[in-house]
Amino acid sequence: MKREGEGGGHRSAIGCTNLAHAFAASGEDKAAIAAGRGPNLAIVTAYNDMLSAHQPYGAYPAQLKLFAREAGATAQVAGGTPAMCDGVTQGQDGMELSLFSRDIIALSTAIALSHAMFDGIALLGICDKIVPGLLIGALRFGHLPALFVPSGPMPSGIANREKQMVRQLYAEGKASRAELLESESASYHAPGTCTFYGTANSNQVMMELMGLHMPGAAFVPPGSRLRQALTREAMHRLAAISRADGDVRPLSRCVDEKAIVNATVGLLATGGSTNHAIHLPAIARAAGISIDWTDIAELSGVVPLLARIYPNGSSDVNDFHAAGGMAFLVGELLEAGLIHDDVLTVAEGGVQAYATEPRLSDDTLQREAISASGDEAILRSATDPFQPDGGMRLVTGNLGRAIFKASAVDPAHWTVEAPAKVFETQQQVAEAFAAGELDRDVAVVVRFQGPRANGMPELHQLSPMLGVLQDRGFRVALITDGRMSGASGKVPAAIHCTPEALGGGPLALLRDGDMIRLCADTGTLTTSANLGSRSPVSPPPQAQGMGRELFAMFRAQADDAERGGSAMLATAGL
Repeated sequence: MKREGEGGGHRSAIGCTNLAHAFAASGEDKAAIAAGRGPNLAIVTAYNDMLSAHQPYGAYPAQLKLFAREAGATAQVAGGTPAMCDGVTQGQDGMELSLFSRDIIALSTAIALSHAMFDGIALLGICDKIVPGLLIGALRFGHLPALFVPSGPMPSGIANREKQMVRQLYAEGKASRAELLESESASYHAPGTCTFYGTANSNQVMMELMGLHMPGAAFVPPGSRLRQALTREAMHRLAAISRADGDVRPLSRCVDEKAIVNATVGLLATGGSTNHAIHLPAIARAAGISIDWTDIAELSGVVPLLARIYPNGSSDVNDFHAAGGMAFLVGELLEAGLIHDDVLTVAEGGVQAYATEPRLSDDTLQREAISASGDEAILRSATDPFQPDGGMRLVTGNLGRAIFKASAVDPAHWTVEAPAKVFETQQQVAEAFAAGELDRDVAVVVRFQGPRANGMPELHQLSPMLGVLQDRGFRVALITDGRMSGASGKVPAAIHCTPEALGGGPLALLRDGDMIRLCADTGTLTTSANLGSRSPVSPPPQAQGMGRELFAMFRAQADDAERGGSAMLATAGL
């Protein structure tokens, strides 16, 4: 990064023809960019108006340019990235493009920043693969300062438990499609991030713990005066840390080993998304840092669970924010010595600044510490946690290595021993459920769902069906080399199984009836079957349609889930 910063990759070193192209359409900013009168800030946006979380970003570029001018800087939209919604593609063919969209987003970010025109980077993204992709791409330009500008969650809709109940009734045929759609529309109903604690909101927690947001920016709703004040503050601050003669804070200095640990601790302390067992290793690799599931499990063993947010509780992120949110959480983690306080952040005041909550007083942005939880059913102190560990556990054995999200599962279900029923598609599971073939103790195995097989889709549509079986009193578990999602629910699951079935991983050796033991207490994922005497089954043919053919090179080059499931990082040698 030092070499990149000194290597002439800046607009002052490019030719006049190049420069003229770059500011030809910049209107009132043209003279300032040409003369180099202040930092020129890149806006990399993942805007589209299909994603509720990203719809507010449509109005951001004009605002950000105005806020940049107030700080003596200029801003240009350097480029856009795709932003697909896992909520739309759940259970659909398009979900097989989801994980690799992170690589595409990283590559798109690199293209946007490749014009050597910029002194700092404003990253507009919130949801699942989008924040990791933006960050991975920006880290290859880590000689520049960068920060994320979030837009906030939508207002709370119907209670999450009610939504879950309707989903299970529909799975049983006891609710109609119209009733299900009415329920879902009452939950996902407005601009802003979905309010359950999935990957999108886990992203926001992690970016704050890494010091890449303005303090307290994560969960302020879109369209509010406070949200606009925080967005304005973000551009003013980015301009300040991008001035060559000022307090320059390159992204490569902010994202170090301690920042990665802080992000991981924040994720674990709140029972965050299991998707980050894949994203954290990938982000770290882009910064030249190695972290694996053993590291995450060891941290989980000493980090107490301080928050209960759906699906780990009944409340949503708006309730979490109202109870003290990030300010209280960061304060507790600092007080308990669970996060590093000497990380360079984009904000003045370091990590301590993130233990304060932003408020407006007479149009002036102020911050104050939150000393007590506003609702101990949602947010607790480190001395009185919901449970003593973070609840993201590593399970291992002769079926490989996998992740078990214990924080979402009742301890009574942490151990399941049952015969396997093996499937190769989600549709096969749905058909077996409808036929009553799963009305028993069963370990549902869904294989050939890894990065190299079909892009590692989320299998979240299985949750209502398996939840019904568990509610009927059966011992049920899911074992898969696919993902579940940030909405991993109440059914015990060993997910991201590595090595994956394609290529001869242990799941490819299983047969119906093999006894499987999954135990979060002992970290066990085993079968009593003699796998050494078997040959792996052949994988199903590669699916066609929905653009999946175009991603064949990503599937072929992807590395395993524990290293991030990335084709781009694997081939780049990172």
